Amino acid sequence: MFRKNTPPPSKVLPTYIAPNSEFQGTLHVEGDLLVEGIIHGTVEVRGDMQISENGLIEGPEVRARNLTVHGVLKARVMVEGKLTLSRTARLEGDVNASALSVEEGAFYVGYIETGETKALPSVRTRPELAGSGDAYTGGLGS
Repeated sequence: MFRKNTPPPSKVLPTYIAPNSEFQGTLHVEGDLLVEGIIHGTVEVRGDMQISENGLIEGPEVRARNLTVHGVLKARVMVEGKLTLSRTARLEGDVNASALSVEEGAFYVGYIETGETKALPSVRTRPELAGSGDAYTGGLGS
């Protein structure tokens, strides 16, 4: 006869920065983020983030679980999962991500580090060229 009122499960709605909107400062988002406007500053997203073709983020650092870029991003990028750069993406900044997908036509300037870096050889170790007996010098000629 009497029902126990139980609240519906809490669901974090995505955060949306609309076109013609501009945000300046540090933005923390618990869920997902869709950027169609402009953000100047640090962005920390616990969920997934997408920057639309008209979206722009410019700041010292951007962090997200997964990140898809269709617009412009000028920042140091830390992605826990996968970074995807579409053909319309413009990214300037160093990247650290577990996985990377880049479509033909995307523009990128910076340093990228992906995957498990502990498995990579030291930068100081130079491979020997087969048959030469000489260590690789990094350039042409001696």
